[in-house]
Amino acid sequence: MRKAVLIALLALAVAAGLVLWTGLDDRVARMAVGWQRDYQNALARALRGGETGAVTAFLGICFAYGFLHALGPGHGKALIGAYGLATDVPMRRMVSLAAITSLAQATVAVAVVYAGVWIFGGARDRVEGASASLEPFSAAAIAALGIILCWRGFRRLAAGRHRHGHAHSETCGCGHAHVPDAQDVLAARSWREAAALVAGVALRPCTGALFLLILTWRFDLDVIGIAGAYVMGIGTMMVTGLAAVAAVALRRGVHVSLPALGRASVIASLAEIAFGGLVAIFAIATAFRLVQAPF
Repeated sequence: MRKAVLIALLALAVAAGLVLWTGLDDRVARMAVGWQRDYQNALARALRGGETGAVTAFLGICFAYGFLHALGPGHGKALIGAYGLATDVPMRRMVSLAAITSLAQATVAVAVVYAGVWIFGGARDRVEGASASLEPFSAAAIAALGIILCWRGFRRLAAGRHRHGHAHSETCGCGHAHVPDAQDVLAARSWREAAALVAGVALRPCTGALFLLILTWRFDLDVIGIAGAYVMGIGTMMVTGLAAVAAVALRRGVHVSLPALGRASVIASLAEIAFGGLVAIFAIATAFRLVQAPF
């Protein structure tokens, strides 16, 4: 079993290297951008159609747009994947976080557009400018999550090196916890991490959702537009949920292959430090670039 897992991981690494070396990832990203543009035009046509079944077709296009748009850059796939690889979070919770981030992103888009309608009268460039002003806060939340992961990884490494001068049992009365219960595990994956993850993704609303909401507001189709934004979020959720499942499955596969080495906990801590550090570095660099750029 361990040999099969190691072979699968090696094959995955080779495939990823080939994708990067051949530039296939760039071509896929360009194709996704083209699909996004086509579906964005289709959104406008479906709204103007007015024929029977137009709303159903419109919502279907919204779902497809959200799914295809999420295949391109952004929408927290990398962040959710890094978090799933770096932390021993149950798969159900990771999928729930992916769902919450996608729906929260749609909620922020609705809030930004209708705040813009109220303040700016629905001017598209000013609404998008208000959305852009949230991006530094998104980067700051992502950086905070990375720092939390790094800090926890270092603490676990330090705890792993701690040695006692007496023997322990699960309930030896020495005042130390030896077998963490479910409550301890849940506390370690604190609400602060979840909040930082959700904020890091949600505070960068999808431009397609902004376009959709402004367009439907101009056509006096507010309810349909808001429904479409959330359906778009469900499409995005499918992709981010798959990223979460893949990350947790990969982490579990690594754990299955490592017990014989007796180093699984050390490698898990190092993974937290590595992924947390990368997330924090890129997020801080992004935040500085966004702050320095003119809005």
